[in-house]
Amino acid sequence: MINLENDFLKVSILLKGAELSSLYNKSTGIEHLWQADPSVWGWQSPHLFPVVGGCINHSILIGDIAYQMERHGFARHIEFTLIDSTDTHAKFELSHLKVSQSNYPFKFTFQILYDLFDNECRVSFKVINLDSRTIYFSLGAHPAFRIPFDKDDTLDDYYLEFEKSETLERHLLSVNGLFTGFTEIVAENTNQLALSKELFKNDALVFKNMLSRKVTLKSKNHSRSVYLKFPYFNYFGIWGKNEVPFVCLEPWLGCADTEGKQVELKEKEAIQSLQMGHVFEVDYTIGLSH
Repeated sequence: MINLENDFLKVSILLKGAELSSLYNKSTGIEHLWQADPSVWGWQSPHLFPVVGGCINHSILIGDIAYQMERHGFARHIEFTLIDSTDTHAKFELSHLKVSQSNYPFKFTFQILYDLFDNECRVSFKVINLDSRTIYFSLGAHPAFRIPFDKDDTLDDYYLEFEKSETLERHLLSVNGLFTGFTEIVAENTNQLALSKELFKNDALVFKNMLSRKVTLKSKNHSRSVYLKFPYFNYFGIWGKNEVPFVCLEPWLGCADTEGKQVELKEKEAIQSLQMGHVFEVDYTIGLSH
């Protein structure tokens, strides 16, 4: 466990998956991250790499070869190496040498960096291509935030506020976690989405055309809030369980397969490509109200 701290935040990170395991607001005494009850959902903030969502036949195609790939990829299951750290910074690394060639045949380094700035925690991703060919991947974040913040709140007091007015069109998922090709409007011409027990009864809400690049989790009863800023992520997921003791706010660069014919990894929707010798970098930020 690696611990970071400044005047406002205390943060803990596991070596397994370089997963955030605590996000504590020192000013309010509130733990904002879901604390991983395995009877409900045993994760807290897994990193999705090298795929986001489900794949047809639980595999990816590279050329004519199928490689086994579980939903959301393998990075969340593997112990990262701590490369360097200070009181407010930590860098973790996953080498391709820890990954079976039967799952993902590319040579790469995947780094995750955490940096604290006042009331914000920036999470940065770096993919380094060590191969002699172009590599293909997706990546995403999946942080789960505890609700309610206050014992006097109920779930119905909470809502998401988007930085821009949105018509939120969700892309529906099958029981296998694949897109069905159908969509549904869940909110129209508004910058708010109310949370409820019914909201996630048909799995996650996945949006492919959101205008906003900042989303804030708020209560109607007080000013305490959590926000995500994700300027470089084009897809966004929102997910919780039926009783919703948490809500996941998920910026993605990639998405699940759509039911039907499987395509090669390089042709997969929203796939990222990285040429030999190049480096891919992207970040998002979690912020807590003062």
